[in-house]
Amino acid sequence: MNGNFTATVRGRGPGLLLAHGAGGSVDANFGPVLDDLARTHTVIGADYPGSGATPRSTEPLDLDDVADELAAIAVDAGVERWTVLGYSLGTAVAVRLATRHPDRVDGLILTAGFAKPDNTLRLTLEIWDELLRGDHRLLATFLTLVASGRGALEGLAPSELGRRVDDLATSIPAGSPEHVALCAAVDTRAELRDIRVPTLVVSTTADRLTGPPLSRELADGIPHADLVEIDAGHLIGDEAPGAWLAAIQRFLSGKKAAA
Repeated sequence: MNGNFTATVRGRGPGLLLAHGAGGSVDANFGPVLDDLARTHTVIGADYPGSGATPRSTEPLDLDDVADELAAIAVDAGVERWTVLGYSLGTAVAVRLATRHPDRVDGLILTAGFAKPDNTLRLTLEIWDELLRGDHRLLATFLTLVASGRGALEGLAPSELGRRVDDLATSIPAGSPEHVALCAAVDTRAELRDIRVPTLVVSTTADRLTGPPLSRELADGIPHADLVEIDAGHLIGDEAPGAWLAAIQRFLSGKKAAA
């Protein structure tokens, strides 16, 4: 992996390190909750290679390297310890941060995540990878279908649905092939039992990409992890930002009180 990650640092207070999803970015995945989180925490995030302003890597991405780069960015920002908020692929990055940098991680919030792709996710990644080589509007149509909760999707007027697909088609990150390949290679199952920090797993119950069984696997594998369910598809930041923010804030407040 090469190229420096483009970092975002906002707010003041205890450290909160963000790890975004495949084909996403800090703004795309956390934008709806970012302002509120920065009111109480120093929020640090970075776009993976090929997302946002971070140059695309000429090499495959490695989970260790991504985790180490995020840790270095947080330390360079003057924040020595942090809770990690991971979304989708970012939950694997968060777990790896906890096992590679245990002296710096205070807690984990794992949203719409997975420890290893199940067959549904694996097939989805194969189609995603293939469509990246061709028509990006068709890819955007597919991603809108699988990442949206049914209720949210059916609530869109046809014109709004068309605009969303068009907007997504023009904003597919250049690094998406490397992100998708990294997703397919993830397997953090053996690490879960070694996590010793407070952990919240947020399960998106209408998720057709990383469904509730994958969140349950994370919660069952991490000692004393808490599980909360939110009625949303994979795009929780768009579909249920208020419920997601409330769950994050309750966890952060409880962790602070316990400390």
